Amino acid sequence: MKVAGLTARRLDLMLAHEQATGRLPSLVGGLVRDGELVWDGGVSALPDLVPGPDVQYRIGSITKTLVAVLVLQLRGDRLDRHLPGIAYGDRTLRDLLAHATGMHSEPAGPWWERSPGVSFGDLAAALDDADPPFAPGVTFHYSNTAFALLGEVVARLRGASWWDEVSRRVLQPLGMSRTSYLPRPPHATGWSVHHFAGTLTEEPAHDAGAMAPAGQVWSTVADLARYADFLLRGHDEVLPRATLDEMATPQSATRPGAMASAHGLGFQIVRGGSGMTYGHTGSMPGFLAGLFVDPVRRTGAVLLANGTTGLRCDRLAVELLEALESAEGTVPTPWVPSPSVPPAVAEVLGVWHWGNTAFGFSWDRGEVAVSRLGTGVRAHTFVPCADGSFLGTSGYHHGERLQVVRNEDGSVNHLVCETFVYTRTPYDPRAPIPG
Repeated sequence: MKVAGLTARRLDLMLAHEQATGRLPSLVGGLVRDGELVWDGGVSALPDLVPGPDVQYRIGSITKTLVAVLVLQLRGDRLDRHLPGIAYGDRTLRDLLAHATGMHSEPAGPWWERSPGVSFGDLAAALDDADPPFAPGVTFHYSNTAFALLGEVVARLRGASWWDEVSRRVLQPLGMSRTSYLPRPPHATGWSVHHFAGTLTEEPAHDAGAMAPAGQVWSTVADLARYADFLLRGHDEVLPRATLDEMATPQSATRPGAMASAHGLGFQIVRGGSGMTYGHTGSMPGFLAGLFVDPVRRTGAVLLANGTTGLRCDRLAVELLEALESAEGTVPTPWVPSPSVPPAVAEVLGVWHWGNTAFGFSWDRGEVAVSRLGTGVRAHTFVPCADGSFLGTSGYHHGERLQVVRNEDGSVNHLVCETFVYTRTPYDPRAPIPG
């Protein structure tokens, strides 16, 4: 269902303000909610370009997220397992995805974004791992070179180019028919704007060759809306939602950045919306882009512009998402009664005490939700396991096992998660001292 007229007017004004203040030749945007493109808009200062959801723009580093999707199954391997003899071979694929390798951010030689692309052999020959900026895992340090290497890993593993694999394994299942390696009409031309004169200079749009996995691809608002829906819900033929959640878990950041943003496995993570949005920004000569989703509110924002500078690729995306929520809030997923409660779950429901502090254990949509009584705030959640234990899925106990300790007659005596002991009465003398 499309947004209301007043909401659309507000979103159109935000887009127009960004185009005017950023001096962008054109700017298009769209918002997704629950799998539907609920709003799209565009502003153009060019008489020969009519902006719309099917006009192609170059998406720059959003390309990296397509590569990341292909690499997830290999992320723990060392780079040299797939590229023998390569510089930085001791780095893991997971480090490359998270920009945590410490390796140089750009390849040696001419500025790759403005020069014709070279072969992977030429790129590999120019790499030098002497005197890297940081050791692996020390800090976030963005690296375009890392994704050139990841694209080659995919190519060698699959026996086809990284782009053929993106097309077959990502674009086709998601129905992204207007996303391509090279531009297809109708498409925008990339421009830079003279700082003082306000005149336009056409920017180069070379095939980036071996560096293409870092920022080659062209797409549209409509196609990226489909991609945003995939990031929110997952897809049986591409990646499940659980893996996307892992990709959107912070892996690296910097102290100077003050945690305003972080990086997951191929995704940028930015404060905003319900608390955290994820996706990626993009830039190539003459083009800027942004794609971010809010998984809690089930919404996503897409922005594409054909200017070298002037677009707040992440902040405007977040502001549009927040404007949508303010005007037309997300309808929560309806509560439904539990059809049944597994016996192993039923016996741990109710009130438990950690020392004197009381917690309520409730069954909600396949999880045991633990809330401190009187606050209503969830402290932890667990899912039941086949062996009778429970695995923490959020809170302090995330990733830990909650064990059920029984009396000789089989009744439950207490629960324990690491040193945390939960008893039916405060400081039950029949149970260990709570950690």
